[in-house]
Amino acid sequence: MADPLIMNERLSELLQGITQCATCGVEYDAATLPAVCPVCADERQYLPPDGVQRWHEPAVAIARIEVAELEDRLFALRVDGGVGIGQEAKLLVTEVGTVMVDVPAAITVEAVAEVAKLGPLRAIIPSHPHMFGLQSAWSAALDDAPVWIARADAGWLGRTPAHLHLWQGEERVLPGVVAVQLGGHFPGSAVVHWNGGDGRGVLLSGDTIAPNTDGRTTTFMYSYPNRIPLSGPVALRVAAGAARFAFDRLYGNFPGAIRGGAREAVLTSAARHAAWTSGDHDDLTGPAGLSG
Repeated sequence: MADPLIMNERLSELLQGITQCATCGVEYDAATLPAVCPVCADERQYLPPDGVQRWHEPAVAIARIEVAELEDRLFALRVDGGVGIGQEAKLLVTEVGTVMVDVPAAITVEAVAEVAKLGPLRAIIPSHPHMFGLQSAWSAALDDAPVWIARADAGWLGRTPAHLHLWQGEERVLPGVVAVQLGGHFPGSAVVHWNGGDGRGVLLSGDTIAPNTDGRTTTFMYSYPNRIPLSGPVALRVAAGAARFAFDRLYGNFPGAIRGGAREAVLTSAARHAAWTSGDHDDLTGPAGLSG
């Protein structure tokens, strides 16, 4: 086993030149920092309450990353500490290598070693710009795995990964693994469909389709923290795009999941979303105001 001190020195080298937004955790080139993080200034995200932009040096970060098994051949990377919005990246394992879907806003020697044990990393696929995290560092630490960025969202890159793969529409990543651009939350918002260890299908949906806390339904939002919904027609379009594939389970980019009947749940949830946003159920909301 490699000397941990040498490994830590190597990781520090990989992080040189990278600065993160302390609020969203997205990486930027340290030499060309904007005055304000554009990801946070956008209405889908948020600046700190005091309006002051803060930057963070990942080389001095103190974070712990747990690599936890969710089901056969599917793992979550859970970050404790550090900066950002706390996303939970997913790692799927195939016979020919692994794929990371969404990216932690932290990196540790221990987590890199755990991921490497599961097989060669073949692709890093953030579902949308909020999930860029430390994607350049993860790529460099794991044999320069290509970072898949939807062409429609490439303008949000604050740092261009050395091994960048621009894509759009639908692309086969590995046997049994397909990346699909569905749009909605961002124009390039993507999901990754995987056949799953049991062959029944898994959808890694990021924020494109978010599982609700009930574990049975999903939601479709333009902004999650600022509660801006997508329109009914867009929710239906996104759901229909996902439903072209067979999948029994769905995992978002946080701990929530639908662990059975996920494809039908996506379709019925989109229909419910469309009904409410179109006013079909306004009669259930009470009076519009007080009279007199």
